[in-house]
Amino acid sequence: MRIGLQVPRFTWPDAPDSIGPKLAEIGEAADEAGFASIWVMDHFFQIGVVGEPEEPMLEGYSALNYLAGITQQVKLGTLVTGVHYRYPGILLKTATTLDVLSGGRAYLGIGAGWNERESRGLGVPFPSTAERFERLEEALQIAHQMWSGEAKPYKGKHYRLEEAMNNPPAISRPHPPIMVGGMGEKKTLRLVAQYADACNLFAYGGAGTIRHKLEVLRRHCEDVGRDYEEIERTALGSVNLGPEGMTPDEVIGMCRDLGEAGIQHLIFNMPNVQEISPLETFGREVIPAVVEL
Repeated sequence: MRIGLQVPRFTWPDAPDSIGPKLAEIGEAADEAGFASIWVMDHFFQIGVVGEPEEPMLEGYSALNYLAGITQQVKLGTLVTGVHYRYPGILLKTATTLDVLSGGRAYLGIGAGWNERESRGLGVPFPSTAERFERLEEALQIAHQMWSGEAKPYKGKHYRLEEAMNNPPAISRPHPPIMVGGMGEKKTLRLVAQYADACNLFAYGGAGTIRHKLEVLRRHCEDVGRDYEEIERTALGSVNLGPEGMTPDEVIGMCRDLGEAGIQHLIFNMPNVQEISPLETFGREVIPAVVEL
């Protein structure tokens, strides 16, 4: 099992002046501790389950490019980009730029999106759920086309690209992994089976929920003729290491349960990550213990 880190909140003492230096410190510590990946949310307002909308929120790809310059090993991605935030051709250029500048360490994390408040607030069109899923499928098709190296036109219902050129090409081979985030059984997991290299599920429902969702994914793979084992199975959870939170042994047990349920890459956010010590504890005790799971 691999362990990743999500940084969803930047409400640190002395912000905004402290945000850049603290994010650099977190990135360097996670890289040294052996985390496999670092992720940021692709939101423009803070979301309710994390904090208040008015709290600091960095633009996702700018933050990742900053992290690319101060890390050496970790993969980097958004968890995940709402498809309606950026035109797909521009999103693919953005993700390719991250991959090139990081030496081949980018993921393309993408989903149908949901946060209407930030979209309306910043003047971003917010289509219906059905239309966002249509746009998501087209964006996935565009990703495969642009990363194939063919600069041919793309004509879909919502997007039309006359010349889908993408130079410089990505360094990752055959292309940066495409991660589709979400738990929806009829649409989201079908799109994972058809187009994605990785899924991202929520770990909060426990191992039983994960097993069920992965079984649904397996059936979709059978329906579209895809090898289920080609898809990286990831999940997002939260850990609060410390006197009032979980112990390292409890975290290891959680990793074991989710690994047995089928998760290969478990991504944690930590409410006290700015203290750095939780990252060091992961590096000393948790990551070495779960690497064989």
